[in-house]
Amino acid sequence: MGYNDVGSLDLSLRYRNEFPSANRLVYLNHAAVAPLCRRAADAMTWLTQDALENGSLHYDRWMKCYDQFRTAAARLCNAEPGEIAMVKNTSEGIATIALGLKWQPGDKIVAFREEFPANFYIWKKLEEWHGARVEWLSYLDPLEQVEQAARGAKLLAISFVQYLSGYRADLEAIGDICRRHGVFFLVDAIQGLGAFPLDVRKMNIQALAADGHKWLLGPEGHGVLYVQQDWQDRIEPVEFGWTTVKGYVDYASRDMALRTDAGRYECGTLNTVGAFGLTASMELLLEAGIENVAADVQRLGDQIARGAQQRGYEVMGGERTPATGSGIVSIRKPGVDSRMVHARLREAGVMCAPRQGWVRLSPHFYVTPDQISRALELLP
Repeated sequence: MGYNDVGSLDLSLRYRNEFPSANRLVYLNHAAVAPLCRRAADAMTWLTQDALENGSLHYDRWMKCYDQFRTAAARLCNAEPGEIAMVKNTSEGIATIALGLKWQPGDKIVAFREEFPANFYIWKKLEEWHGARVEWLSYLDPLEQVEQAARGAKLLAISFVQYLSGYRADLEAIGDICRRHGVFFLVDAIQGLGAFPLDVRKMNIQALAADGHKWLLGPEGHGVLYVQQDWQDRIEPVEFGWTTVKGYVDYASRDMALRTDAGRYECGTLNTVGAFGLTASMELLLEAGIENVAADVQRLGDQIARGAQQRGYEVMGGERTPATGSGIVSIRKPGVDSRMVHARLREAGVMCAPRQGWVRLSPHFYVTPDQISRALELLP
């Protein structure tokens, strides 16, 4: 299959000890909830133990993690640390942008029917609340149709990787369309950030959001929001707390001037333990190299798709390509209940997910080709 076993196995073996779950499970469920890497778990354990034994004695060290978080997240998407805010999850990040922009009746939004609800419901609500108008496309529509829809639009929102089919959007081409037509480009990056390279400058992305518990290999309840610097004064904080303002360290101050970075979108005390964990996992991915991670994730996905087809399964989306493939592969077989397939795999220690009549498998870079082969052998 042209897997380049040496290079891929070198990377997976190098980081094998980071994933003790791999000793018990064939983990193909990173599109849902990933196992923590050891570094993330260790970082959070240190903080909780320190808080247990010392209270806030080392609070200054806790706060340094915020800067480390912003730096790591910025490196993952070629942003500046001042363009990164911490959020609870992708939904909060998307809603921060959607509700912070100023809307007029009739403003057009371009969105996609097959999106995960986090990138669907909010646009329906803007129609209801502000009289915005959503033009719904399919993520499989050609770029010419996307460009036609973008004419006169205020915002376009799409996922980096579609959560069910695994289709990886051409963000650079869509970003170029948005640039030509003056459209704000918002990306739901949760199914791709950490697994594939993403460059907000090259792709002309004004904002993106991603949670940490999937391909970033971190904890639930802590995520990344990127907001392009020159847009921050045009996107109002929808939650206003004491850390929203520039002088938040002066408790006696009543000056409500906003912070000059994306920290203006952080409302009050943050999830510090989550910041420790997600910072550690992002730094691991940066150390491994996102280009290297992407190559392995793509190969493993290709191996799943090819092996499933050989066993008579349909692969959602048809033929994978180097440009559109991702770590997500959804399969089904005529006459075979996908829930039964999922149950059989789970019983054998293969973690995956039943989704809308399909079985969704999603390996990360540390999974080995042998593990994929074992999982494929279990398919009825």
